[in-house]
Amino acid sequence: MRTQVGIVGAGPAGLMLSHLLHLQGIESVVVESRSRAYVEQRVRAGVLEQGSVDLLCRTGLGERLRREGMRHEGIELRFDGESHRVPMTELTGRAITVYGQQEVVKDLIAARLAAGGTILFDTEAVRLSDLDSAPVVHLRRDGRDEELHCDIVAGCDGFHGISRGAVPEGVLRTYERTYPFAWLGVLAAAPPAVDELIYANHERGFALHSLRSPQISRLYLQVAPDEDIADWPDERIWAELRARLETVPGWSLNEGPILEKGITPMRSFVVEPMQWQRLFLAGDAVHIVPPTGAKGMNLALADVALLGEALAAWYGEGRTDLLESYSETALRRVWRAQHFSWWMTSMLHRLAADDPYEARLQSATLRYVTTSRAYATSLAENYVGLPWQDLAGRIADEPGLPAGGVR
Repeated sequence: MRTQVGIVGAGPAGLMLSHLLHLQGIESVVVESRSRAYVEQRVRAGVLEQGSVDLLCRTGLGERLRREGMRHEGIELRFDGESHRVPMTELTGRAITVYGQQEVVKDLIAARLAAGGTILFDTEAVRLSDLDSAPVVHLRRDGRDEELHCDIVAGCDGFHGISRGAVPEGVLRTYERTYPFAWLGVLAAAPPAVDELIYANHERGFALHSLRSPQISRLYLQVAPDEDIADWPDERIWAELRARLETVPGWSLNEGPILEKGITPMRSFVVEPMQWQRLFLAGDAVHIVPPTGAKGMNLALADVALLGEALAAWYGEGRTDLLESYSETALRRVWRAQHFSWWMTSMLHRLAADDPYEARLQSATLRYVTTSRAYATSLAENYVGLPWQDLAGRIADEPGLPAGGVR
């Protein structure tokens, strides 16, 4: 097989890059080891920054997002038995939209297939070769070995994919931090008891009340990193959520059947550079953030918006400057998101159960955030997403494409 850009991974990054390239008349093939049903049902992040919403809408992917996405103009911080709202839209003019990652993936897959795009599901990318001149993605499909020849390879295959490992030892620098706790997350068939997300700092540990729809709640608890999910029956989960969230008089959780539950370790991870020869890396393949700041999917979309623009300039005008600066430009946003995610995580989680000094520092920080307009604005502008540098400006100007975000 032959294409212009070979894309490894059919998550939000890989699919969005394929969509952006299509709008510029550039061919691509997406390779995905899992089935279509698996990637469309995989529950992950659910908060879209304003820039991500605008990108989806102005590239023709906003119809269902406008109809089903839930726009939030603030978040709630709970600590010391009090509740404080951070009015994000009032402070920044922007908002977030709750719309599950799997819904973004469904919309992208539908758009690519409707446009005649090629997505090879159930196809394993085994290795990459000839990245210096004429890249080849070596595939295993239906028991057969195949080759995908291309000009460029985009590695969007996540932390455990093959793309990052194709870079020779000694080229990449790794920066990481492992946190002494994990998140126990549940999806519950219970109408959310909130209109906006609640982040709770509690002596028993952090808790988060989020939502996926008017009928489905998404909830999280801070737990030990070696916790066994078998030790958390539904009754224990609800009891712990009540203890950490029902700290404000007159407010209570809505409970219901738990549909899914799992434990996710917390870590920060960055690899530099994000490119080597004709291989360009994006998303979780090169950076992971704690989910506290809701940045994972948004960073992935920002990466490929940059990469798509750079590839359009290369194919259309023969320009190499944007491809050469891709890593440096993307990493500026990555490290800002790393800091914000670390800060939110450190402020809200109990780092050590027996450290009263740390607990008092967290209370002091939270009180300052909720009483200082400047500090609240800093939190708000990072949470809704710092303005994109018109990363997809060329696409936004295409005739016939809708402009603007969810209103």
